[in-house]
Amino acid sequence: MWDKIQIFGLEALWNPDIIVITIILGLLYYLFTGPLKHKAGLEETTTRKQKVSVYTALILFYAVKGSPLYLLSHIVLMAHMVQMAVFYLMVPILIIRGLPEVWWRKIFDISGIKHVLNILTKPLIAILFFNTVFSLYHLPVILDFSKTNNLIHWSITLFILFAAFCMWWPLLTPIKEQDTLKPLYKIMYVFANGMLITPACALIIFANDPLYATYSEPDAFMQAMALCVPIDVLQGIDLGGPQLFLNMPLVYDQQAAGIIMKVLQEVIYGGVLARVFFNWYDSENTGVDPMPTQQNLTPNYERG
Repeated sequence: MWDKIQIFGLEALWNPDIIVITIILGLLYYLFTGPLKHKAGLEETTTRKQKVSVYTALILFYAVKGSPLYLLSHIVLMAHMVQMAVFYLMVPILIIRGLPEVWWRKIFDISGIKHVLNILTKPLIAILFFNTVFSLYHLPVILDFSKTNNLIHWSITLFILFAAFCMWWPLLTPIKEQDTLKPLYKIMYVFANGMLITPACALIIFANDPLYATYSEPDAFMQAMALCVPIDVLQGIDLGGPQLFLNMPLVYDQQAAGIIMKVLQEVIYGGVLARVFFNWYDSENTGVDPMPTQQNLTPNYERG
């Protein structure tokens, strides 16, 4: 497939606009957590873990929105699902962990949106908000509509990303007074997320026919390709449809996409679940001496 997609050119494959955006975001983070940290309200620079989290998030952002994976996500539904899992289930975790707590407090104090944020990040609302938005997006009429032009596509993309941040916030918030979920409830929260995302995956896995026009019908496919390929390049190519790039029936690509989404979601949620559990275990065992000394084991009557 790599040989086939090279017909779209370097601009479509590596997206220079996203390269510039990624570099600018990285530089801003470096400046306002380092040389210009006092202007950003920081007394100390961020930790190494925070820096690794943010820079990893930026690399993943470019990988799913600027690399050939982005082009492939408009051709192959399997690539689209990999992109979705990384962008909505991994990037928000890294950003929440990487940005300083002071910045998050300032965001939650912005007049006009703080009340909205406080409502949408409440656990029950957050979990329903994200999973409803995610499921509705995968209805054929909405997914196909999102591929009609770049303004619509990026508006929907960023709205789902915002919903993903809200969903992860109750589990990962660095603001102590907002960390109200007990560990057991956090575990239940992760399990509930896994259950609520299942219908969207099942819709795709068990469909007997291609659901999405952008991945099956030539006209809709070409319209979707215009999101990432320059118009002058597309006008000189007769593609016919995504079948040119696949060595399998379209419905198999669709079914595999649903399975990939479910598996990646389980892996990511499993990692978060393990972190919650071990943090809970550590907190419960703080101050407990796992190996009592011989003196502590000596009966009281022998000490007299």
